[in-house]
Amino acid sequence: MTQTLQHPAAIDRLNIYKVSPELYDAMMKLSTASAKDIDPTIGELVKIRASQINHCAFCLDMHVADARKQGETEQRLALVAAWEEAGDLFTERERAALELTEAITELHHGHVSDEVYAKAAAVFGEKELAQVIAMAVTINAWNRFNVATRMPAPRR
Repeated sequence: MTQTLQHPAAIDRLNIYKVSPELYDAMMKLSTASAKDIDPTIGELVKIRASQINHCAFCLDMHVADARKQGETEQRLALVAAWEEAGDLFTERERAALELTEAITELHHGHVSDEVYAKAAAVFGEKELAQVIAMAVTINAWNRFNVATRMPAPRR
């Protein structure tokens, strides 16, 4: 006989953005600043990949929808999680941004290696590289707020 595990009911969590609207405002300013002068396709790929790693359903839902609106293909969206195995489906710049995003997101594995940083620095100018780093840091912050408070993805 198979025993079903009983999980305790989830506790209600606060809506951090309603409780502290200044946090939301600050995050929006950071989001706007990090998106300045960055290729929107690369920006959405960075946000999608970090949100996949962080298991942030709210952000993942939002940024996949945003990427579709910008004309991103279903094939590329489906393969973001396996970008390394996707061959030339992603450009050199996109692969560098995705690899850098993973390194920034997964700091528990160590630091951002010189190799990963050098790959990104080879395809992005200093300003663009700063923006890619800022985008990865920003989406990680959003993910952590939303995962900590279990912000649900919208029901459609």
